[in-house]
Amino acid sequence: MRAATLLPVPATARAGSMGQVAWKGLFLSLFDYKTEKYVIAKSKKVGILYRVVQLSILAYLVGWVFIVKKGYQDTDTSLQSSVITKLKGVAFTNTSELGERLWDVADYVIPPQGENVFFVMTNLIVTPNQRQATCPEVGRTEPLGPQTPTKLGSDRIPDALCYKDGDCMAGEAVVAGNGVKTGRCLKDRDNVRGTCEILAWCPVEKRSKPKKPLLASAENFTVYIKNSVRFPKFKFSKMNVLATNNESYLKSCRYSTEHPYCPIFLLGNIVQWAGSDFQEMASEGGVIGIQIEWNCDLDKAPSECNPHYSFSRLDNKFAEKPISSGYNFRFAKYYRDAEGIDYRTLIKAYGIRFDVMVNGKAGKFNIIPTIINIGSGLALMGAGAFFCDLVLLYLIKKSNFYRGKKYEEVKSSSRKSLSSPTLNGNQSPDQVGGL
Repeated sequence: MRAATLLPVPATARAGSMGQVAWKGLFLSLFDYKTEKYVIAKSKKVGILYRVVQLSILAYLVGWVFIVKKGYQDTDTSLQSSVITKLKGVAFTNTSELGERLWDVADYVIPPQGENVFFVMTNLIVTPNQRQATCPEVGRTEPLGPQTPTKLGSDRIPDALCYKDGDCMAGEAVVAGNGVKTGRCLKDRDNVRGTCEILAWCPVEKRSKPKKPLLASAENFTVYIKNSVRFPKFKFSKMNVLATNNESYLKSCRYSTEHPYCPIFLLGNIVQWAGSDFQEMASEGGVIGIQIEWNCDLDKAPSECNPHYSFSRLDNKFAEKPISSGYNFRFAKYYRDAEGIDYRTLIKAYGIRFDVMVNGKAGKFNIIPTIINIGSGLALMGAGAFFCDLVLLYLIKKSNFYRGKKYEEVKSSSRKSLSSPTLNGNQSPDQVGGL
């Protein structure tokens, strides 16, 4: 007999065959099924880590989400609020411009409507009997010394400084001034420098204000702050005033921790609680914020929903360079004499502006946010188990051993029916019958 001769297989044929096998394996892997395999790892380190992670997630869920943040409640932050303010108090002054005068709320409260923003005048500069005429833009100053003549203080308004009439263009408004230039430069005695003449309300406003606040007694004035709130989602309303039929209650009470439903405050106390001194603030003026916070847990009784007050200073008193510190504005009172000439009294008012701001939210039990937060907690538990799996399978010394136990590939070479009526985890592949 003739012996068979084996011919070598070309390299291209072998490569094509391997490619077909690879594509076939990839295609068949699409029909693989993966199922979980539970492995009990006797590792104390990983076990302790897993319990610590579980306890941390549980503490976060119960302590922070449900107890602190009340994650079982539906909330309403669309607070509807109204604020009404009313001040009480009188003061007496005696000045050269105004003489003896009694001040009541109609004089020192602006605006008088009682809104959530109100201004209390504590100091003022009064320029009486102004009329429209021509006068120097800057008034005369005091003598600088026995050898120095009186001069015009034009340095206060640089645009009013002049050396000749040509420096004062007629019809041109003075920058940061009080009127319109007439074309004349007014000089005092033999001074080379002068100030422009203007058409304005003359005499121009005085520059000096009292060193001490004129209405220093405003510290003892009281303000009544009536605040009504409503949470529309829950149809819940509340007011910061005690529900009582005693008409004298609000006339005698003052706000304190013992009387939280008596919203009558001393102005001096408000400024003190904001961290400022009333007399110092009354001289230059300032802005105080009054914050009313309503945080209501409607799962409790309505009496547990109480307002909380806080006070802060809002102007730039504590800035490094408070060039424009304080708060002031101007207003005038007009009148006409028997000859039909219009006059006015100009008042530059310094004082304290109070801004009443109301915020709050209400919460009530609702099953939907409760289920959502519980589901989030369970998802975190799964993330904790995933983290411990990473530690077990990749970060510890015996990670290769545990990986081999966790991931197992089972192939079926033949399909046989199960002959045994019971199965457990200890059967060999032959006993399982090809599964």
